Amino acid sequence: MTVEGEIEAVNYKEEGNNAFKSERWEDAVSCYTKAIAAGEKHKELPIFYKNRAAAYLKLEKYKDALNDCTESLRISPKDPKALFRRAQAYEALQKFEEAYKDATDLFKEDPTNKSVQPMLQRLHQIVQERVAQNAKTSTKVNQMMDITFDMGTPSDKRRSGANNLLVLAKEEVGAHMLFNAGCITKISTITKIEKDPEIYCNLIRVVGELCGGSVDRTKAVLRELGVPWFLHVLDHRHEERVTAAQYCLQAIINSLSGMENKPESKPKKELCEQNKKEIDTLLTCLVYTITDRTISGPARDAIIELLTRNIHYTALEWAERLVEIRGLHRLLDVCSELEEYKYESAMEITPSSRTIASVCMARIYENMYYDEARKRYSDQIDEYVKDKLLDPDMESKIRVTVAITSLLSGPLDVGNQIIAREGILQMILAMATTDDELQQRVACECIVAAASKKDKAKALCAQGVDILKNLYKCKNDNIRVRALVGLCKLGSYGGQDAAIRPFADGATSKLAEACRRFLIKPGKDRDIRRWAADGLAYLTLDAEVKEKLIEDKPAIHALIDLARSGDQSCLYGVVTTFVNLVNAYEKQEMLEEMIELAKFAKHHIPEEHELDDTDFVNKRITILANEGITGALCALAKTESHNSQELIARVLNAVCGLQELRGKVVQDGGVKALLRMALEGTEKGKRQASQALARIGITINPEVAFAGQRSLDVIRPLLNLLAPDCTALENFESLMALTNLAAMNESVRQRIVKEQGVSKIEIYLMEDHLYLTRAAAQCICNMVMSDEVVKMFEKPNDRVKFLALLCEEEDEDTAKACAGALAMLTSISKICCVKILEISSWLQVLHTLIANPSPDVQHRGVVVVLNMINAGEDIAKKLFETDIMELLSGLSQLPDDTRNKAREIAQQCLTAAERYNLIEKSDDAVVPDVFQEAARIEEIDEQ
Repeated sequence: MTVEGEIEAVNYKEEGNNAFKSERWEDAVSCYTKAIAAGEKHKELPIFYKNRAAAYLKLEKYKDALNDCTESLRISPKDPKALFRRAQAYEALQKFEEAYKDATDLFKEDPTNKSVQPMLQRLHQIVQERVAQNAKTSTKVNQMMDITFDMGTPSDKRRSGANNLLVLAKEEVGAHMLFNAGCITKISTITKIEKDPEIYCNLIRVVGELCGGSVDRTKAVLRELGVPWFLHVLDHRHEERVTAAQYCLQAIINSLSGMENKPESKPKKELCEQNKKEIDTLLTCLVYTITDRTISGPARDAIIELLTRNIHYTALEWAERLVEIRGLHRLLDVCSELEEYKYESAMEITPSSRTIASVCMARIYENMYYDEARKRYSDQIDEYVKDKLLDPDMESKIRVTVAITSLLSGPLDVGNQIIAREGILQMILAMATTDDELQQRVACECIVAAASKKDKAKALCAQGVDILKNLYKCKNDNIRVRALVGLCKLGSYGGQDAAIRPFADGATSKLAEACRRFLIKPGKDRDIRRWAADGLAYLTLDAEVKEKLIEDKPAIHALIDLARSGDQSCLYGVVTTFVNLVNAYEKQEMLEEMIELAKFAKHHIPEEHELDDTDFVNKRITILANEGITGALCALAKTESHNSQELIARVLNAVCGLQELRGKVVQDGGVKALLRMALEGTEKGKRQASQALARIGITINPEVAFAGQRSLDVIRPLLNLLAPDCTALENFESLMALTNLAAMNESVRQRIVKEQGVSKIEIYLMEDHLYLTRAAAQCICNMVMSDEVVKMFEKPNDRVKFLALLCEEEDEDTAKACAGALAMLTSISKICCVKILEISSWLQVLHTLIANPSPDVQHRGVVVVLNMINAGEDIAKKLFETDIMELLSGLSQLPDDTRNKAREIAQQCLTAAERYNLIEKSDDAVVPDVFQEAARIEEIDEQ
């Protein structure tokens, strides 16, 4: 190694040390990494590794810390610091036996080490308890396996045994024991003959839990069972079994890639690279199974959903590979499947299949982020369409039309490109004018989908409106309802502008009435009702239609029943109708200056209908909430379509906008759905869901609204609302909800700290906005109950100073919160007491607190003074060198019952000063003028 390299490595180490001392952990890691790269053969290489491990520990990247300590110990065995840090990492990873071994080795090397002794005692107790617990777990594992896998045991006992196996599998120790006891082999055997669906589903879930979090176990399970076994258990029509098998396959993908079953979870690149072969094999098998003619419709949907979830660039970035192996052709085959062509080689699909496939194609297209990739995508679609059209058979033309309709529902740009191809639109319009009802229906669907943009609608108006009107006269309701939706769509392009009516007056209401008849007519199948909902989705931009529909209980019940079904094909129509009813669509902000300018230029200005006033909107929201809209939307929220999730979030946020309805959202399971939507999807959708959660957190006790783990999961969405691009209302509601959460327990406060929440909250203390400043102050007041936050205030910064200055605010609630925070800080931290005295205007601040007109602020202020006196004689002496004693003495004599608490604390301050011999006991205290003035102000306020 060169001399320059040695010097460079040492310089990087020193930079890393400085960054570490300044608590810039990420910078420290970067510097130590450069030192390691520059000093591969440097004598201090073990130091570089163990120092980087220390930074990783601070960042809570325990696996990285563990690896660095191991590398340091490989070069320099028995190094005390490396052993200690590795023990810390092992303990954080709950590998207590390994931590105990390292701590024992360290104690042998350095018996005088005071840091390791409490760790050794703690770990010894944990290890002993685990030995006893493991013995119990081992016994239980054997008992439950004997019960579950013995076909002669009564069914109820076997069900209980399978459920207990699942509980054991969720714990790492139990999972390890089950795997070693040959549980996988037994499950493989028994699933061939098991008839009880509950036992079967639980055994599939056990396999998923055994795979979770362990790459070694996952690979062993795959070797023993093989991918075909998982596809076999997935192939069923029993919803619970399909869901369990889908979960199991996702657990395998997560384990191999390092992802978790949480929104925003990212894969680990190194792990993906190590397990590339297994991941590719699994995903390729799933792609090839899409068009397997032998599997059930629900299984096909589950496979496509798995691909949709995992191929995106935010997950496994596998979309280009899917295009490469011609996966788009397989998805288009699903999209082109029709009930009318049911023969031996036909695929079984569900009503949701085409929608799920189109969402998957849209997700794949999102990954085509450079021109060449987009061209490959489009070329493969073109190739599919051309192949179908080359076949003279009418079936091929019908199938390709259905596939184009799905493209227009998914990757819209690609669908529009196909429609624009010479002859395609003419072919579709020609099919619509035939006497064949199937051709009419399929063509009608495509025309409706093609009118997706205003410019496209204009082009279709010229050719399509007359065709749609003729189709509406058809006797077949399936065709009539589709033609009706086409007319509704073309007639809705005035949007919410009450001044624009594309059709003649009254036409919109007539169309709505026609949709309603299809929606509520007894005996109509779900497909017809779904199309009727699609029609209302366009017509409910009209305020008069909204008001008429909301009073129509049968129609509202029909819409909610459609949503409850969970059928993804119903999603757009139903949810968009709800969005329109509650006015949750995005509104263009109308500035006065722009309106005046538009008037001057004689441009049209959009007008809002009087029936869209707040009172009417709130009435509609209340009716929908009372009819059970939350539960219905939760059923549809399982969609993988981010745009649809945004629509659902908008409706739920509108419901949460009314305080009295928030309890119903919690009661009907809305929090779980909102949490998912707040962390994944479009930016606007995430904001809507996060705001809904904030509103729930303001009104309802967070221990009820966000029970268990949810109290931690909700923190990130709330903190995401503390961003400059969010509105002041979103900021305020987030701060209020965080204030309530911070009062719950230390775990919640720790999570807020971990998510960098304190600094985000503090920014709003400086806002020139009364409510934001007040809410931020109240939140900080609750946060200082955490020792971690106290340490943050003790560091070299102006945090204490800023709180103290805010105590002088005129707003009583802000001053009260800041004084309360200071009271808590000074009660446990002498450093914070000293920091107050370092403020240039500290005496003025204390004067303001002691003589405050508000009894509550005054009480907290005098507590601050008492804490400072009790912190040490040096601080007390500095205080009593001023007129503080006179103020306290006067306060202790003040004849005002509203200030009893402050008076008692003031007396304690004087007693403490006597203890230090700083003042002599005196009974002749004079009430200073400042208190007489405060009392007079209180008197005036009361009048």
